[in-house]
Amino acid sequence: QVQLVESGGGVVQAGGSLRLSCAASGRTFRSSAMGWFRQAPGKEREFVAAISWSGRSTYYADSAKGRFTISRDNAKNTAYLQMDSLKPEDTAVYYCAAGSDLLGSVILTASGYAYWGQGTQVTVSS
Repeated sequence: QVQLVESGGGVVQAGGSLRLSCAASGRTFRSSAMGWFRQAPGKEREFVAAISWSGRSTYYADSAKGRFTISRDNAKNTAYLQMDSLKPEDTAVYYCAAGSDLLGSVILTASGYAYWGQGTQVTVSS
């Protein structure tokens, strides 16, 4: 069982940066693949970034490549999403998720994650 709590959201101007954190409780965090998803008003939840349990593998949506960085600190049971060069179209509720991958790889689909946080709002003004 993993419980996830996101933080770090807020309002930022276009071109600015935010760092989202996802604090996890439960002993299985260190063996869990982590992911970040987002959902804008009127749109479906979409994949943003993923990281393997070891941190050695990462994967990004095209919209996040070159601007966002996913990382994790297993000693702190925390995953992060560093977001730079933010755009108004990045405005959404951001969710972190945890899941198990037997191959130790990343998980790219929402259905692959068993645990979800409550979400944190990110608003980018133009």
